[in-house]
Amino acid sequence: MLEHIKNYFKMEYEKNSQTIIIEGPVSEETLNTYTFDEHLNAFRRPNDQFEALKEIASLEEGRIIVARVDNNIIGYVTFHRPDEFERWSEGNHPFILELGAVEVSDSYRNLRIGQNMLKLSMMDEYMENYIVLTTEYYWHWDLKGTGLDVYDYKQLMINLMAVVGFEVYMTNDPEITSHPANTLMARVGKHITTEQQLIFDEIRFKHRYFF
Repeated sequence: MLEHIKNYFKMEYEKNSQTIIIEGPVSEETLNTYTFDEHLNAFRRPNDQFEALKEIASLEEGRIIVARVDNNIIGYVTFHRPDEFERWSEGNHPFILELGAVEVSDSYRNLRIGQNMLKLSMMDEYMENYIVLTTEYYWHWDLKGTGLDVYDYKQLMINLMAVVGFEVYMTNDPEITSHPANTLMARVGKHITTEQQLIFDEIRFKHRYFF
């Protein structure tokens, strides 16, 4: 049984005369001492998203990585158990974790913040005990803000996730197969067993013999 150990890491670097701090996993108590950038609104209103981050941070398996300038959060990555309504939660396997969201404020794009948050999140050796999956849906992407079409954005996300070892995986999940730009990616930790890998494969192709 996994203990969901969380080891804290931190990095700092200078960009545009500002010190950008990447850190995590951070606790709910730490998040309460920070503010949340008003441009972090890709998934819901900023205040609501900030509350969602605090809730995830309070979970035993939840992990929040943040980027901040001073005490103002300008980016974040979330890790949590798959949603109970998604197939990835089937069997309630503790070794399956979902990378739920990566978001960076519009004012701080193109500064490698997303990439650095992902790199820091995988500095923890304990992450090697997980299969971390991420479901990329085109309707969550900032196509208007970036000027990219869905396939260019898909490649952008694949390249970003590949930096920390995520690979594209096939699946018959209806939400993924509903559009060719949607993508399932996963990072299989070094300590994942063959049995655990087979369980993940079975979930990916649930009901495959009934088509």
